Amino acid sequence: MARRIGILGGTFDPIHCGHLDVADAAHAALRFDRMLVIASNIPPHRPQPFASPYHRFAMTALAVADRPGWIADDVELRVGAPSYTSGTLTQLHTRGYTPEELFFVIGADAFAEIESWFDYPALLAKAQFAVVSRPGHPVTALPARLQTGTGRGQAPSQFLIDVPTADVSSTAIRGRIAAGQSIAGMVPAAVQQHIERHGLYSAGRLHGKD
Repeated sequence: MARRIGILGGTFDPIHCGHLDVADAAHAALRFDRMLVIASNIPPHRPQPFASPYHRFAMTALAVADRPGWIADDVELRVGAPSYTSGTLTQLHTRGYTPEELFFVIGADAFAEIESWFDYPALLAKAQFAVVSRPGHPVTALPARLQTGTGRGQAPSQFLIDVPTADVSSTAIRGRIAAGQSIAGMVPAAVQQHIERHGLYSAGRLHGKD
């Protein structure tokens, strides 16, 4: 039988309950055999992370530690270059995974911008895409061209999953920490403890460089 490998990627600065809700929704719908949670090294579409790769990977590992079959994967952190989804999927192919076995899990807000990603539309042929609603971005609002793919290079399948997910963002979390406010319930407890132990995102610090 073909394997089902979920892939959740992101800067994870820090990883939060919204990320995990998206992955949980995709897993519940598609029943993955394994979930790879991949922290990016140098995100090409957004400002550089505040926390170091070490801390972002550590928080990712803590967030998935109690989830059987979920693995914090450092495939992008080991490449000293911008983290492009197309390149990451190609690296996973070299591990023996086929495009039909890979399910790239993504929020509807990010998927709506996929036409601006490097190697689009060819990257759509490198995995199946599991697209999950985010607050203010239901999958039902995605343009039809993104739901079906565009010509040569389209994905084997795109799965649209319309479920509620936590209305939380890494930006909001960092802002609350800098303002001395609680982030309880916004991130897993182990991630909150790591942030507090290392003083990440506190006002006036060069975060994550220790």
